[in-house]
Order: sequence, then C-alpha cells, then structure tokens
Amino acid sequence: MGDVVVLSLERWDDVWRRNQYLVAELCRADPGARVLFVEPAADPLHRLSRRGLPRPGRGVRAAPAVDGIAPGRLLLHEPTKWLPRKVDPRVDDRLARGVERAARRAGLRRPVLWVNDPSGAAVVRRTGWPALYDVTDDWLAADRSPAEHARLVDDERTLLDRCAEVTVCSAGLVARKGAQRAVTLVTNGVDLDRYRDPYPRPADLPAGRVALYVGTVHPDRFDVPLLLETARALHGRARVVLVGPVVDLSPAEHADLARAGVVQLGPRPWTAVPAYLRHADVLLVPHVVDAFTDSLDPIKLYEYRAVERPVVSTPVAGFRDDPGVRVGDAATFPALVVAALDDAAPPREDRLTTPPPDVPTWRGQARLMRDALGRTRRSRRP
Repeated sequence: MGDVVVLSLERWDDVWRRNQYLVAELCRADPGARVLFVEPAADPLHRLSRRGLPRPGRGVRAAPAVDGIAPGRLLLHEPTKWLPRKVDPRVDDRLARGVERAARRAGLRRPVLWVNDPSGAAVVRRTGWPALYDVTDDWLAADRSPAEHARLVDDERTLLDRCAEVTVCSAGLVARKGAQRAVTLVTNGVDLDRYRDPYPRPADLPAGRVALYVGTVHPDRFDVPLLLETARALHGRARVVLVGPVVDLSPAEHADLARAGVVQLGPRPWTAVPAYLRHADVLLVPHVVDAFTDSLDPIKLYEYRAVERPVVSTPVAGFRDDPGVRVGDAATFPALVVAALDDAAPPREDRLTTPPPDVPTWRGQARLMRDALGRTRRSRRP
C-alpha cells in the first residue's frame, strides 16, 4: 500500500466508521504502510457561535494505539479553519497547503491521496499526488445552501475528472457516479467475530425491554417525528434507546425526545457497540427516505445482521431489500416495531456460532480498497 494521506469526513475517535476500520485493516495487512489521517478542520469561530469553547486544531500527532499497528505508522492531523468560506474564499487552498506541509512533516514524500471529504479536491489540484475518491454519501443530493451546493458540484467535478480511481459504498452510488465514469463498489462491512461473541448486558441500558438505534442522529438521515411516534407506541412495553452522537437537533427536538421517554446514551466506543446490539430486543432504522439516504450503505446494516436480532426499518437502501427486515413507511413503522417486540425471543447470552450469509467483513473490504489504492499508485493521473 505504501504511504497514504486520507482526507476524512470524520475524526479519528472512539466512534469508528468506515475510514477507521479500513485504514486499520490495511495497516495490519501491510507492515510497511504509513498513513496520515487528516481529520476535519477545527473551527474555533463555529464552536464559539454554538457556545462551545473555541480551540485550534491539534496538528500532526500520533494516533491512539491500535492492535496490530506499530507506533508511528498511523499519524493524525487536525488543521484549523480560522475563517468561514464566505469571509475567506481561499480557505480550502490554505487547508490544502497545510495538508502538504503535514505530509512532509510526517515523512511522506509521494503518497497516494485517499479523498473522502469532497473539499479535498483542493489538495488534488495543488499536489498532483495520485488520488482515489471514496464516495460514501451523495452530498449533491443533501439539503444544502445554494452556495454550498455549488461548491460541492465544483469539487466533485474535479474529483471525478482527476482521480485515478473512484470507489463507492452503495449500489445507489454505482448508478449515480458510474454514469459519469468507471467506479468500483467497496461496501461497508463488519468485524463478524467480534459481534458474535457473548457480552454482559451494558449497565446503562434501562431495565426491561429495549428498542435500540445505534448510529449518528442527524437531520440529514434520522426521522425524529417517526421515532417519537414509535416511542409513544411502545409506552409501557419497552424503552427506546439511542446509542451514538446526536448532532444538529434543535432544543425543541431534544425536549420532545425527553418527554417521550427516549433514552439518549450518547456515543459509545466502537469496542462497546456489540454488547448494546446483542442485548436489544428490537433494532430500529427510523431513517428519512429521500435521494440522499438512498445513496448510503449504513454500517449498521451489517452490524445488525451480525447479531441476529429483529430489525424494523423504513424503506431505505440496504434494509428494504433484506428479507429478514420488517420494512414500513411512516404510517406503519411504529406498529411494526410493536409486532416485532411481541414476536422477539429474548436476547441470547452465548456465542453465535452460525455465520449469517452474505455479510461482508472489513478485512475483505480492505483487500478491495488495497487493490484500488495499488491501481491508483500505478496510474499516471492526475
């Protein structure tokens, strides 16, 4: 794999997502690989506007220890975005220069560039490094301001034109981006063995039966009114529990969730997630159904399959085609959850020994990504 700079949409923290799983597996498979993982820029003014404590980015630093990866092979870089784009139209160019300096500081001379954040187009334009664009969300279909949408259109045009390889995570993205150029499908996956091990019931799960959602609660994908209806339908039968970051909900929405008895546990480390899933009575996917969510390949699709608990979902990509999932629209979803709860067997305490069919693993998906990175390194583009 050699040296790689990853421009990520998420920080490297305890809530692992696609980038962390793939990077970890790639580093374990190639002891000579070195990775600079570039996190989203710290934004002191934005934090101040949200009444948070402003701070600059942490720059280049060692990543937390990861099993199977020697110290020094995985570095993190958190830049600083000092001004908003409407004030500083060259902010992406400044951040691109910072990435270039960080790569030199990390000792990476001619890395492959792995772009997950579309604003990384500025790094492609500046450096000329051989580049791969890993598309995990169709941001052109998301609800954004006209100026933000125009910037995304321009950045994606650059990435699709100039990157040697384009990987996508879902069939929906194959259809959309594959209509413009050749793409490679690399879906998400799961650490299957880890999710099938036995775990004690987490101490912070409420007593009694639980209808659980694991993942980020964000208006782009999460249907808060539908969850509220579901919580009301389950009153006296089970508690609705959310495990994961809650982002950009209004104070009124937080208050509505509290009044409905929804338990918000917040983020939990990736190592703890299997225990919550194993001890759920029903697993929920109350996602918005629109063009943006139709582009996704939710990691929870594979995590939910791995633990073999009943699943109820709105008709979103992945889940709507799974014969083992109860799928309903907003009108029928709460009743389906009640029915699934009534039919559910108690959670099993032992190890699950029979692997579910057709569940991709992160190790297997990392092999596909390694091949795509190898093709990128050998390419003459951009």
